Amino acid sequence: MNTELKKELPPYEEQQDFYMKLRSKITDFTQSKTGKTSKFAPYLLFAPDLFHLLIKAMLDSRIDTKYKTLIGSGILYFITPLDVLPEGLIGPGGFIDDIIVATYVVNMLLNKFSPEIIEEHWVGDEKLLDSLKKISKTSDSVVGKLPSKSILGKFIKKGKKA
Repeated sequence: MNTELKKELPPYEEQQDFYMKLRSKITDFTQSKTGKTSKFAPYLLFAPDLFHLLIKAMLDSRIDTKYKTLIGSGILYFITPLDVLPEGLIGPGGFIDDIIVATYVVNMLLNKFSPEIIEEHWVGDEKLLDSLKKISKTSDSVVGKLPSKSILGKFIKKGKKA
């Protein structure tokens, strides 16, 4: 199976423009009245950093096809307009679920590959592992409050009874 990209990536300047636009949009939200009162606002700035990390990891030749499928799933979740918390409906706060999915993917990569390989692609302000620890502490409480988790839990319980 050919796993090479068929289409050239946009030039580095365009990639940086997208990254900076997304970061700027989230920064504006975190400084707004709504953003200042949100307990999740500090985590939203991880969204562009995690997206960038996933894109760069996808292009890293040291990561095998199996894990590139996982990375691709994380990227797809970011760009799909319909997810648990859609950004189109609730604004930048909708990135919380994307951050949780990306954190899961990055944790899987860190369990398989050297942290140095993954950290090469990190552009966030803090060290990657420190950032992931912060996100992980919060994500468990967020996931527990999502309506889809309780629906999924009921479905799984019914499936086990059958």
